Amino acid sequence: MPFLSHLVELRDRLLKAILTILLIFLGLFYFANDLYTLLADPLLKHLPAGSNMVAIDVASPFIAPLKLTMILSVYLAMPVLFYHLWAFVAPGLYRHEKQIVFPLLASSTLLFYLGMLFAYFVVFPMVFGFFISVLPEGVEMSTDISRYLDFVLGMFLAFGIAFETPVFTVLLLWTGIIEPDSLAEKRPYIIVGVFIVAMFLTPPDMFSQTLLAVPMWLLFELGLWMGRLLVKNKKAREAAEEAADSSAPEGAPLHEGFPSDYQPLSPTEMDNIMARDDEAQTPPAAKT
Repeated sequence: MPFLSHLVELRDRLLKAILTILLIFLGLFYFANDLYTLLADPLLKHLPAGSNMVAIDVASPFIAPLKLTMILSVYLAMPVLFYHLWAFVAPGLYRHEKQIVFPLLASSTLLFYLGMLFAYFVVFPMVFGFFISVLPEGVEMSTDISRYLDFVLGMFLAFGIAFETPVFTVLLLWTGIIEPDSLAEKRPYIIVGVFIVAMFLTPPDMFSQTLLAVPMWLLFELGLWMGRLLVKNKKAREAAEEAADSSAPEGAPLHEGFPSDYQPLSPTEMDNIMARDDEAQTPPAAKT
């Protein structure tokens, strides 16, 4: 496709992605306050009887649920966004590349959702219960709804990205940036690294840091195991292609050993290309 056609297709897919987000937002807007109540439930369950959240800013009761609905619309539209990304890049990929890219996009979406669910159902109840249990005597906890939303969305993003660890690991191994055995030897440094990353992504307490670092480490092990299998299959395929090339009889077609979706040029197409090259290289004086 010409470059301008690629830009037109990119524009169309961006418009479809934005339209998807807008439609989801319009469908959820009516339930914005209910969604915020559901989001605040892990904290409200641990507040003492009679305690409530507060709204410091005048517009917070309207802005906070609206912001939550918009960001939730983007999260829910992620499968559609990744589909359009896949549809845009897929024509330029070989068949063996498609076999790895599409599963990675699908697993990225699933892992991001799992990270958010893990944060909501496991981390939030533990963290909020811990924070409220250490309140000094005589201090009442009244959290602002906007600050609570920012805190929760930050945790969702942190756990969603952290749960992408297997995808990052598989990409490193599949692209050959690092070998599986070499990565496995660096396991002690990686364990220390995930705790450091968790320290920056979570509140300043060891409790939530551990709740993020341990899943990251386990997901790294999962990614390393999957990466070993993919690298093994990739090397086996390359060895089979090399063996086919070396055993090909003399005079065999030149395109043997290439990916199965490779299509050679026809003789007519080759003649047309050579004719255009000859015409381009002919001096103007010779043409006249």
